[in-house]
Amino acid sequence: MSLYDYPRYYDLVYGSDWKAEFDFLTGIFNQHVTGTTKRLLEPACGTGRLMFRLERAGLEVDGLDLSEKAVDYCNRRLRKHGFRESAWVGDMTDFKVSQKYCAAFNTINSFRHLETHQQALNHLRCMARAIRKGGVYVLGLHLCPEIGQPVEEESWLARRGHLCVQTSMWLVERNLSKRYERYHMQYDIWTPTNHQVLDDEFNFRTYTKQQFESQLVGQVAEFKITAAYDFSYDLQRPIEVDHATEDVVYILKRV
Repeated sequence: MSLYDYPRYYDLVYGSDWKAEFDFLTGIFNQHVTGTTKRLLEPACGTGRLMFRLERAGLEVDGLDLSEKAVDYCNRRLRKHGFRESAWVGDMTDFKVSQKYCAAFNTINSFRHLETHQQALNHLRCMARAIRKGGVYVLGLHLCPEIGQPVEEESWLARRGHLCVQTSMWLVERNLSKRYERYHMQYDIWTPTNHQVLDDEFNFRTYTKQQFESQLVGQVAEFKITAAYDFSYDLQRPIEVDHATEDVVYILKRV
């Protein structure tokens, strides 16, 4: 069983705080994209929690994801709001586009599901081919800090109408030599008449600052790191990534 098989719950869990991300992304596009921003791409789009909202703001947004159920949920919602069914089932390490995008975004750690260096490198190369010169790729992830203790558990509550989901996530195993962290995630789901619990486990690839910036992005000549922010999404407070940094949103400029 995978929690990605329950797109309604996934959408609530990751979509309840959409406004902060929306404002941040539109601000980033205004500040960092050379020229006009019109066409966007979201790899690992899931349920498209931001896609229809960005469409509503006048942008054209496409998305791809491995989950057929998530893509179907995304497209049904786009159709409901009168937009194109612009999400497709695809592998973010191996895809081609017919027309380049002005910008792309992947902000909730989905990138770290790519468990090998080659997969991550293939993804960045696909993105470099998909984004026009002067565009940006907004990529958010948790780094593994080399100073201090990393966060090893999170819990948050999300509500929509009569549906409430309590999400808990905790570290099961960390192996820095093999570059992975294994996490357990649990949904506690309440409706007026029912309570159920769903569980899943998955791996994240680990990255230090050097492993991400030098050993990975440094191998893709088309991208240059031009700014970084933390997960507070404050456009007025860019950060300097150091060896204690954990939450970071990189702005990769297509050169």
